[in-house]
Amino acid sequence: MLTVQVLCCGMKLQKTAQGVVLDVCVKPNATVFQLKIEDNELVVSCCEAPVKGKVNKELLKKFSRLFGRKVELVSGFTSRQKKFLISNIEAEEVNRILVSASSFR
Repeated sequence: MLTVQVLCCGMKLQKTAQGVVLDVCVKPNATVFQLKIEDNELVVSCCEAPVKGKVNKELLKKFSRLFGRKVELVSGFTSRQKKFLISNIEAEEVNRILVSASSFR
């Protein structure tokens, strides 16, 4: 599998033949779902508790809606550091969507 790392808005995105891999830092138990770009990292505050994969399900659902594409969790199933594969999309489009959906800090 060929991967190319792309820096978009400081975030590291990995372009693969299947799509783009997005690194995410997760903060569970938030009062509201929110995307933030902090110190060149995408930080996602999730409403769900980190129990029985609830956070992972919430992230998959929200990212699928946000990008309008198939999204898979590829690593970090039990960690706060996760990697998601967004299928059939370019890194520039991922960056554009994230910038418009997030708040900068």
